[in-house]
Amino acid sequence: MDVPPLRFLMIDGEGDPNTSPAYVQAVEALFSVSYTAKFMLKKGADAIDYAVMPLEGLWWADDLSSFISNDRTQWKWTMMINQPDLVEESLVHAAIEQVRTKKGLPALDALRLETFHEGRCAQVLHVGPFSEEGPTIARVHAFIEERGALAGKHHEIYLSDIRRGDPSRWKTIIRQPMA
Repeated sequence: MDVPPLRFLMIDGEGDPNTSPAYVQAVEALFSVSYTAKFMLKKGADAIDYAVMPLEGLWWADDLSSFISNDRTQWKWTMMINQPDLVEESLVHAAIEQVRTKKGLPALDALRLETFHEGRCAQVLHVGPFSEEGPTIARVHAFIEERGALAGKHHEIYLSDIRRGDPSRWKTIIRQPMA
């Protein structure tokens, strides 16, 4: 597939997402600002409503063997939430300031609104816990290597709320750019 340029609220970090306070703070800031922007538009003069998109993550490491050895302390990430075009930068700044006033979240200053163009990719739906993604990722990589080469960063789109539900039913889109 060819993924067009899309606008995201983004934040960068590194470390084990299961134990890193920075990861938790990043996700909290992303959702807080995304929902605040949504409700600002909904309560505005035009009463525009839309669904907040799912959390997405780009994952990489300086030493890719850290993924094989599962050394998550070496992982780097960009967490992000897609924003509709009607969410202008000025609205994002206003939402950040509103969240700052109400919650004072430490990660707010690290947020940015950015266009991300992934381009040509292969993707597949993985059902199950993140710890069992390995074979699914291997299939995507094999598919790409038969047709070209891996490019860009490993991309995951989290369709399930992991705070609720059975991990065996979690749904994650695994996406990998290709050359």
